[in-house]
Amino acid sequence: MEKYVRQLITIEFDDKKEIFSGFLIDWTEDWILFKNNPFDFIIDGYTILKNKNIKAIIQDKDHEFTERVIKLKGLKTSATEIIPLKDVSSIIHFLANKYEIFQIATKSDKAVYLGKLLELNEEELIIDFLGTEGKFEGEMSFKPNKIRVIEFDTDYINSLKLIVKEDKKN
Repeated sequence: MEKYVRQLITIEFDDKKEIFSGFLIDWTEDWILFKNNPFDFIIDGYTILKNKNIKAIIQDKDHEFTERVIKLKGLKTSATEIIPLKDVSSIIHFLANKYEIFQIATKSDKAVYLGKLLELNEEELIIDFLGTEGKFEGEMSFKPNKIRVIEFDTDYINSLKLIVKEDKKN
């Protein structure tokens, strides 16, 4: 992984259809931190992936071209602070304190879940689920060891945070 730091790569998994592209920022034995490159020459937030069942790491001519354009545009491809990639608990607590709202996904590609942290222990992560209209819709519970993807500071999440903030004023 060291050779890919600050470079644009795509990761494919054995057990997920979804692929992830972004600039590798940091990694541990258990987690990988990316600055997202969802498509074209766009940078959008961060993704933390469970470092599990990786089938391939791709870096080809298309990646080199996209990386070059992104850097020429002056887009930031690193993190502003060190994000603790020790375990789910340290990651979630950091994100809850710094960003408040984050998004998680499990192995299933069917859904992602936005929310803010209510409680976290070894058996359970409880979030206040944030719906697509920017309203908190109640508690959702997850097993921390089933979390495979954590996203934060994306345009979508930050847009919903604006709605939440505006509604608090009214």
